[in-house]
Formats: sequence, C-alpha cells, structure tokens
Amino acid sequence: MFGLNFLFVEYNFFWQPLSTMFMHATLMHIVMNMVILFQFGTLIEQTYGPKILFLLFFIGGVMTSLASFAYIYIFNMTSHNIVGASGAISVLIGFVAFVDKTKTKVMLIWVLAISFLPLLMGLNIAWYSHLAGFGIGYIAGSKAEKKYLDI
Repeated sequence: MFGLNFLFVEYNFFWQPLSTMFMHATLMHIVMNMVILFQFGTLIEQTYGPKILFLLFFIGGVMTSLASFAYIYIFNMTSHNIVGASGAISVLIGFVAFVDKTKTKVMLIWVLAISFLPLLMGLNIAWYSHLAGFGIGYIAGSKAEKKYLDI
C-alpha cells in the first residue's frame, strides 16, 4: 500500500511516489540508505543549503518514483513493489557527479555497481530507479548555480 506498485493507477494511491521513499525491505536496506544519505546529504547541505537538499531529495525522489513506475508499467511488471530511498539518494549522487567533474566517472561506476552487482547475487532490486535517479540528479546539477563543490 505504501510501496510503489500498480495500485498507484488502479486505485489512485497517489501518495505512493512519495511514501515509497520511506518504506524499506530490510533493516540492512534502510541502514545502507541512511549512511549514503548522510554522506551525500551533508555534502550538499553544507555547500548549497538545506532548501536545495530538500528539493533534490523530495522532488527528485518523486520524479524517480514516477520514472520507475513508468518502467514497471511499460514492461507490465504487475508483481513489483518498489520500496526504498535509493532512487532519491541516486539523485543526490547524480547531482554531485555533475557539480564535481573530477568525480563524475567514479560516481557513475559506483551507481552502476550498486545497481547491477546485487542482481548478479540474485537480489531483487529496482536497478532502474538508481539509474533514473542518477540521471535526474545529473540534469539538476547542470541546472544548478555554478558553485565550487570541494569533496
């Protein structure tokens, strides 16, 4: 009901693109998300302020949820239930990757690794959310005021 799934359109569960960011599959899932959110969130907040962090996380997260839903809808993945903040966190990573050009390749490789290595281990993850989030964050970074980000 709070994860993102086909109920979003079938029963007008309009809150799902936001509520999915607060649902997690396991304790390890939420711990990993919070550690990475702390790292990138702190960096963005210190450089751009809390308003930019808030907008990136929540607006970018909802946009990522909608892009992820489009993917599962197009490919008729009716049994999928997307949970977690990984997509929204990937927005932050994409943003940092754009504003700090020295880190772009490393950040992209990292997002690809966290997207596809779990699949090789047989874990069911929404890799498309990570990629969509990174792309949305990268575009947001290109639109941001040019300010030096020292990481």
